[in-house]
Amino acid sequence: MDFITGFVKIPFNEILKYFFNPSAVSEEYYILIKEFRLPRVVVALIAGASLSVSGLLMQTIFRNPLAGPYVLGVSSGASLGVALVVMGGSGIALKAGLNPGSHVVLLLSAGLGSALVLSIILAISSRVRDILSVLITGILIAGVVSSVVSILQYFATDINVKSFVVWTMGSLHSVSFSDITVLFPLVLLTTIFIYIFSKKLNLLLGGENFAISMGVKFKSLRIISFITVSILTGAITAYCGPIGFIGIAVPHIARWIFNTSDHFVLIPASIIIGGIFILGGDIISCSFTENGILPINAITAILGAPFIIWVVIKNKRTMV
Repeated sequence: MDFITGFVKIPFNEILKYFFNPSAVSEEYYILIKEFRLPRVVVALIAGASLSVSGLLMQTIFRNPLAGPYVLGVSSGASLGVALVVMGGSGIALKAGLNPGSHVVLLLSAGLGSALVLSIILAISSRVRDILSVLITGILIAGVVSSVVSILQYFATDINVKSFVVWTMGSLHSVSFSDITVLFPLVLLTTIFIYIFSKKLNLLLGGENFAISMGVKFKSLRIISFITVSILTGAITAYCGPIGFIGIAVPHIARWIFNTSDHFVLIPASIIIGGIFILGGDIISCSFTENGILPINAITAILGAPFIIWVVIKNKRTMV
């Protein structure tokens, strides 16, 4: 369905020809599918998987149903890195022979911004035992970083501010196959790596003390989880912009559908459901072609907010 939607409607039989008999596809449709529609679908699947797994990890580590991949300020750090390049350091980048708008530069800047925030969080978490305190610290750091970004916007030129604001809306349409060759292996290897720790993540569901009594090195697992979230969230943020609500909503949908808290099941389930969730959002965003493509961030917020409200009400009833 996502192959069909867009400014140019592609007949379904042409899409089937592309996969099973490419030589029979018209040149216009062939280029449109290969260069635009197929990369968009692949990126949607990768983004949904990354953000969903990140949200699942955060909810497990913090034992908080409303924790998400942006709760530690990783996304805010990535935004700060991009803001510094787009609104503050574009002249420096040009002098260095770099294109400040290229995905490579954005990836590096977002990665450095995420690493900066992560380093602060790791330094604090090594001294603070209470995981809730680390959570609150992450929220506060995210607020400070957002304030710095606002200051950069105030002093930047109109063109640079517009570029940055457009980036913050999120988009799946500016990622090419060359970008996917970098993004996909990074996400795949990171996801496989954290899947190995599924048993230890299951033990965390019984509480920190229980997990430690069962031989889990909680601090090490917490650091590994933070780094994993930083990589997955930072990479997607660099390429697609900040996409919210996926990380909070999808893990709950996975638990509800499969009726389990087993990470051996939830991680693959979150990957699949997250990809479907963003694909659905992208189909909706591309359906309003008369007024252009809607920001994917706005669509995911509309789709994800009801699930989050449901989680809040459900937990409130449980506590009563």
